[in-house]
Amino acid sequence: MWYLNKMMFSSSLALGTVVAVSSYSWMGMWVGLEINLLSFIPLISTSKNMYSAESALKYFISQVLASTVLLLSIVVLSSKVTTFYEGNIQPSLMFNTSLLLKMGSAPLHFWFPEVMEGLSWLNSVILLTWQKLAPMILLSYSSKTLTLLVVAVISCMFVSGILGQNHLSLRKIMAYSSINHIGWMIAATLFFETIWMIYFLIYSIITLNIVLVFKKLNLFFLKQLMLSMNTEPLLKLFFILNFLSLGGLPPFLGFFPKWLTIQIMVNENFVTLAVIMILATLATLYFYMRITFSTLVLSMNSLLIMKTSAPYKFFIMATNLVTLASLILSTLIFNLL
Repeated sequence: MWYLNKMMFSSSLALGTVVAVSSYSWMGMWVGLEINLLSFIPLISTSKNMYSAESALKYFISQVLASTVLLLSIVVLSSKVTTFYEGNIQPSLMFNTSLLLKMGSAPLHFWFPEVMEGLSWLNSVILLTWQKLAPMILLSYSSKTLTLLVVAVISCMFVSGILGQNHLSLRKIMAYSSINHIGWMIAATLFFETIWMIYFLIYSIITLNIVLVFKKLNLFFLKQLMLSMNTEPLLKLFFILNFLSLGGLPPFLGFFPKWLTIQIMVNENFVTLAVIMILATLATLYFYMRITFSTLVLSMNSLLIMKTSAPYKFFIMATNLVTLASLILSTLIFNLL
């Protein structure tokens, strides 16, 4: 019975996102986001994790707050209420702020790491990837409030780099990593929508690869990661390469979307913002390197064999091959276009 319910809520989760991004009216987009929210809450709260109910409540409160501001901004935009305009409160500013809160962007990220801490890895990867899709697309549709989005981008860079340093929880580390990538994707939406779509696709693939390793070995903390990787050396190699790719280190695939974003920002004369993003991302890259080196220096006592079923092994190897060997192919395709 639980699998039937899970399938139903997962389907409505996907349906809500599709309705939100394909609707012709702002109200239809709001309805799609609410369907998505009400579908994700049961998936979180029915998890075997003892903290899942707390995470579900925190997620619900933060999303309700964002939905309230979003609905208010839609009403103001539709009815042209003069009180807001006379008070210098722009509805587009309210609209974009609510979307930033929904996706967990800094400086409105207060709920994101705390919710992540209570989720299973399956729900975590949904929150890290799929739940970002609709708000990002709606943000690209809306009127660009440049000052707000630039503040959000810079906040994402510094918040992820500073606050991500001191955590031992892998889920919180992935949350702050996601905040950093949200900043890069917001910057991409300011200039060229195709680039953020490429960025989101590559980020989702790399995140899925890393979470597959965490899920298979049942890892939630750094100490577990460092102790467990010796039993699965091939997974250890995949994890290290994918984690460096997630940090945007060349020559891995994760460097490609950042390269495109920097290139378009320089072409649009946003050199100062690009330099700030690069320098701030170095702090984030530091904790990627710290984790990978700590994992790498442990002795590898077992053979290079992955002890898992053949289909699961093939899936992990295939997705990792796509991640690690696609930079050259992606560059060639981009230059041909």
